[in-house]
Amino acid sequence: MRKTTPKRIPRTPDPRYNDQLVTRFVNNLMYDGKKSIAYGIFYDAMDIVTKRTEEEGHEVWKRALENVSPNVEVKSRRVGGATFQIPQEVRPDRRTAMGIKWLIMFSRKRNEKSMAQKLASEVIAASKGEGAAHKKKEDTHRMAEANKAFSHFRF
Repeated sequence: MRKTTPKRIPRTPDPRYNDQLVTRFVNNLMYDGKKSIAYGIFYDAMDIVTKRTEEEGHEVWKRALENVSPNVEVKSRRVGGATFQIPQEVRPDRRTAMGIKWLIMFSRKRNEKSMAQKLASEVIAASKGEGAAHKKKEDTHRMAEANKAFSHFRF
């Protein structure tokens, strides 16, 4: 039998928005333990979003994160020598983790000057239901829909 799972240590909320989800996002954004730089990038991006959209940057970011978080994904499962892609619902914790990772990954791939500008552009696009991160979610959903026939192989 497996040991009990360790209890989760609560994250400290960020200083500006007092939100634990922002801290989680910044922790994923951070390189080499440079948390203050990651916070600077995030807050600069939120200021850019506020200027461009005339809305509160934090609210736009929350909407963007909700838009890129997938509901279903496919997992590989071997049945009788063949590998099937089986659609499964995503746990809420993993759902936000995937959304955060996709937003950051596709922000880094954008062609703009600073990371704050890249992140701001990706957040604005995702909040409108556009952009590469949103496309990734749509592709994931499409793949799950295509493999619906194998859902009876679920564990």
